[in-house]
Amino acid sequence: MVSTPDIIITIAYILFIVTIGLWAGAGKKKKEPTSSKDYFLAGKTLRWPMIGLALFATNISCLHLVSLAQSGFDTGLLNGNFEWMAAFVLILLALLFIPFYIRSGVSTLPDFLERRYNKACRDWLAFISIISAIIIHIAFSFLAGGIVLETLFGVNMYTSIIVIAVLTGLYTIIGGLRAVVVTESIQSIVLITGALIITFFAWHKVGSWDNVTAVLKENNSLDKLSMLRPVGDPSGMSWLAVFLGYPVLGIWYWCADQTIVQRALGAKDENHARAGALFCGFIKILPVFIFVVPGLLAYVLYHSNVLDLSSLQQTGVNGDTMLNTKGIYTLMITQLVPTGLVGILVAALLSGLMSQIAGALNSIATLTSYDLYKRIKPQTSDKKLVQAGRWSAGIALVFSICLLPLLNQYQSLFEGINDVIAHIAPPITCVFLLGIFWKKASAISAQYTLWLGSALGAAVYILNKLLPESVLGSVPFMMMAFYLFAVCVLMQVTLSYIFPVKHTEQSSKLYWKSFWEPLQSKGWSGIGNYKILSIILLLILTTLYSIFR
Repeated sequence: MVSTPDIIITIAYILFIVTIGLWAGAGKKKKEPTSSKDYFLAGKTLRWPMIGLALFATNISCLHLVSLAQSGFDTGLLNGNFEWMAAFVLILLALLFIPFYIRSGVSTLPDFLERRYNKACRDWLAFISIISAIIIHIAFSFLAGGIVLETLFGVNMYTSIIVIAVLTGLYTIIGGLRAVVVTESIQSIVLITGALIITFFAWHKVGSWDNVTAVLKENNSLDKLSMLRPVGDPSGMSWLAVFLGYPVLGIWYWCADQTIVQRALGAKDENHARAGALFCGFIKILPVFIFVVPGLLAYVLYHSNVLDLSSLQQTGVNGDTMLNTKGIYTLMITQLVPTGLVGILVAALLSGLMSQIAGALNSIATLTSYDLYKRIKPQTSDKKLVQAGRWSAGIALVFSICLLPLLNQYQSLFEGINDVIAHIAPPITCVFLLGIFWKKASAISAQYTLWLGSALGAAVYILNKLLPESVLGSVPFMMMAFYLFAVCVLMQVTLSYIFPVKHTEQSSKLYWKSFWEPLQSKGWSGIGNYKILSIILLLILTTLYSIFR
C-alpha cells in the first residue's frame, strides 16, 4: 500500500493538472472560447515542441506503462517493436500525410475523406473514429488505470475510474484542445520522469548487464533480448509479422486517427506540424528502455529472489500455480522505490491515464460537432457546436465505463488493444493510402471498401473469439491485419476499375502526383529541417535494430 506522503503528492498533482487545464482552456483574457476553431483546434497556434509532447502523451497511457512492463517480464523486448516501428510511421506522417491535411485546411480526417471521396466515406470514418476512441483510447486506459489504483490504494476500481473521469472530463470538456495540449505537455514530462525513476531503481537492484544475461541464460530466456524473432516464433510476432502487420496498424493509428492527428491539425503551420511529428518520433525511442526494460529487469529480480511476486500467484484451471503478471509494474513501485518517490510514480501513471483520455474526449467532441451535428444542421453557430461537442464527450465517458467488464477478459491488455486495432485498421489504412497515392481510387470503391472491409474485420474478430481453435483463430493478429489489408487493397483496386473515378475540382488536388512531390517543400533551414530530422531518426532506428536484432 502507498504511504500518506505519497497519497498527498498524488492528490496535489491531480489538483495541479486540473487547475492548469482549466486555466489554459480559459485563456488569459476570456473565460470561454467562443470560436469552434479555437475550441477544437486551439486556434491553430500550436508549435512543434508542444505538438510532439502532446502526440506522445496521447499515445502513451497508463495502459502502456503497465502493459509494456508486463510484456517485458513475459516476452522481453519483443513488444518494443510497437514503439520503434511507430517512429518509422511518424516519419511517414511528417513527410506524406501532414502536408495534405494542413494544405487542404480540414478540421477533421473524415472531412478530408469527403473532399477526396464522398460524404458516405466521411460519415463512416466519423462513426468508426468515435467508436474506436471510446474503446481503444478511453475504455482500455480506464481499465489499466483502475487495476493500478486498486492495487496501490485498495480503492474499488470503478470508484477510482469515476473520480478520474470526472476530473479529466472537467478541464477537457470546458477547455478544449488548448487545455488538452498544455496539460499533455506537462504530463509527458512527468510520465517520462516517473519511468526513468523506476528504471533507475530496478537497474540499481540488478547491478549490471552481466547479471541480466546470466539470469536469462540460466532460465533459458536469452531470446528475451531479441526484438526480431524468427518466422514461426510462438509469440506470433516474428520479424515478418512485425514488418508486414505493424504498418497497417500504425498508419491508421498515427496517420488516419483523429485522436492522434488532431494535434498536428492545430499546428501554427506545416513546418511546426512536421517537426512536432518527428520530435514525437525521437521520443518514441525511449519507451523500450524506460517502459519495456523495467519489466525485463523485474523478471531478472524475480528469478534472483529480490522481487516478491507471491501476491500475483493464481491457481489455474488445471490446479497449476501461475503468475498474473498484470500487476508487475505496481509491485515494482511498492517494493523498489522509496517513500516520496512513489507519489511521483503514481503521478506518472495518472499522467498517462489522464492525457490519453483527454485527447480522446477532445477528438470525439470535434468529430461529433463537425462531422455529425453540423452535417444535420449546417447553419449551427459556433456556440452550439461547442455545446454539442461537450455533451458528446460526457456521453462517451459514461459509455466507456460501461465497457470495462467486457474488456477486462483479456489476459494482456496491450495485446488486447492491438488485437482490436488489427481488425479495425485495414480498410481505413487502405482507403487513405490509395486515396493519397493513386489517382484512380474512386469514391464508390472507397465507400464499399470501408463498409465491406469493416464488416469483414468485425466478422473475423467475432469468429476468432467464438472459435479460437479454428484456422483463423491460429493466425497472429499482426499477420491477420496484413491479410485483411491485402483483401481491402484488392477490393478497392477492383472496384475502382468497375466504378471509375470522377474527380471534382477539389478531389483532383488531393493526391500526390508522385512519391517525391511532398518532399519538394524546402522547410526550415539547418538541423530543424524535416528532411534532415527524418534521416537522423532513420539512422538511429536502423542502428538500434541492428543491435537488438
